[in-house]
Amino acid sequence: MRVIWMGLSWLMLASASAMAVEPAKLAAQKACMACHAAKAKIVGPAYSDIAKRYKGDKGAAARLTERIRAGSKGNWGAMAMPPQAVTPEEAKLLAQWVLKQ
Repeated sequence: MRVIWMGLSWLMLASASAMAVEPAKLAAQKACMACHAAKAKIVGPAYSDIAKRYKGDKGAAARLTERIRAGSKGNWGAMAMPPQAVTPEEAKLLAQWVLKQ
């Protein structure tokens, strides 16, 4: 029984680490990089500019998470960001990553 439990524990740990997603890779997979770059404005603002604007704002991650999922308009000029096809967890991961840039 102990061997089975150890095997299941290892399998659960392996699955959890396989599910961990690199935020930069997720941003590329979800086509975020088509409109945003790390340090330069493309269509939308640079990730570094977003991080600067929200530095010290404790509610920024939650607001950015919602804006990624629902889209936004008027926060960075006239160009709107359409809603993105991401899960709530992916949106949260992306928002946290952007704020660290």
